[in-house]
Amino acid sequence: MYLLGYDCGTSSIKATLLDTQSGDIVVSVNSPVKDEMKILAKHPGWAEQNPADWWDNLKNATTIILTNSKVNPADIKAIGISYQMHGLVIVDSKKEVLRPSIIWCDSRSAEIGQKAFEDIGKDKCLQHMLNWPGNFTASKLKWVKDNEPDIYSKVHKAMLPGDYIAMKMTDTICTTISGLSEGILWDFKQQKQADIVLDYYKIDKKLLADIVPTFAVQGQLTKQAANELGLKAGTVVSYRSGDQPNNALSLNVLNPGEIAANAGTSGVVYGIGAKPNYDKRSRVNTFAHVNYTKDNPKFGVLLCVNGTGRLNSWLKHTIADGMDYTQMNELATQAPIGSDGLYIIPFGNGAERILENKDIGASVHNLKLNTHRKEHLLRAGQEGIVFALNYGLEIMHGMGIQAQTIRAGDTNMFLSPLFRQTFATVSGAVVELYNADGSAGAARGAGIGAGIYKQMHDAFVGLKCTQTIEPCEKDVQRYAQVYAGWLEILNNQL
Repeated sequence: MYLLGYDCGTSSIKATLLDTQSGDIVVSVNSPVKDEMKILAKHPGWAEQNPADWWDNLKNATTIILTNSKVNPADIKAIGISYQMHGLVIVDSKKEVLRPSIIWCDSRSAEIGQKAFEDIGKDKCLQHMLNWPGNFTASKLKWVKDNEPDIYSKVHKAMLPGDYIAMKMTDTICTTISGLSEGILWDFKQQKQADIVLDYYKIDKKLLADIVPTFAVQGQLTKQAANELGLKAGTVVSYRSGDQPNNALSLNVLNPGEIAANAGTSGVVYGIGAKPNYDKRSRVNTFAHVNYTKDNPKFGVLLCVNGTGRLNSWLKHTIADGMDYTQMNELATQAPIGSDGLYIIPFGNGAERILENKDIGASVHNLKLNTHRKEHLLRAGQEGIVFALNYGLEIMHGMGIQAQTIRAGDTNMFLSPLFRQTFATVSGAVVELYNADGSAGAARGAGIGAGIYKQMHDAFVGLKCTQTIEPCEKDVQRYAQVYAGWLEILNNQL
């Protein structure tokens, strides 16, 4: 038997076919294969994608999976979905998309969320939703209501990106408590939809999807979807989660005190807590974790830096002169720690939550034309990303979350020896890398939801630690000096 997991990201759709007994990955593919999915930015701070592009690339990834594996589709018993968090997809009564999705890094609704935070009351927002409304999904829907009233009048349901993918597969519109929490649409105190936010924004509660458990049979592939995907009609969709809670699941990070990290398009550190704790300035955000239930709540505290892999991609396409990422990583090591005084502030992918929704952009500092070369820029980029993540980790430390060991997939920027060693040394944490990624995690989640794995721990057969990186003691003091210089530049910009 096999499980099929999809990780519907910003740059690509990744699909993984997992063997249920061994837990081994049979095939794992990305679509698009070479390029990245387009982000539409009509105005500064905007970021949109066409949901049809997600579906087209998901179909293409499935075709490659089936072609390469030669697996009989009837042997694929369940499907799991991971997706980019905080986005908005709106459809009419015929389930047709009304406008491009406003995705996670779009910051147009930040002022709307700030005003809601002040008008509703800061303490009330934090006590009930554990967050500011910010530029999350609820505020994005309010923006459509205010600025595109003709479109808003046709809205039948508002969904997250993963809810849209599940709808395309099953013709059923539903969501999860975890999903509602990431849109600031779940009231933890009242244990229901966040009427506080909906009433303030004057959004009809009927626009929200019905709630289903994260791990459960949430629908079955329709005949039409099965034909498009090349899969068997009736195959169950039995798991969905936002990408960062799902990344934690993929690493078996489910219990209080455990911490996961990811460095894809955005960079994330995600710690698990047992109590509804929050940062009073909402610089890091608390959501319902994948194994959250009303009777046994588990909370995920999320630190996000928008411009992580996005900065590395920009460097690749702008200055790397045809090098691939491996070559870039090797060249970056030729520059010394601190890049001879060159600093990069990596916040160039929209408003940053750890900066209280400020959009200060990315910037290069102390560039000396007679000293600095390509390798300095590449190293300063990776160091700047690590410093930004450490800045957020210090906020999490203030909430009582101590990063002693951090688990991450052996993928994305953690493939860079320089990045992972710098991250361990600057954070002071031991970094454990695993043969895991989001699509494999979604497949494991599908197995749990479909009841194929009788106990949750059974789903992690085949999960292996591939590397352990200890902080480099001889470099701690030097990195502390460089980080202090980087922090001074950042504080001058805030």
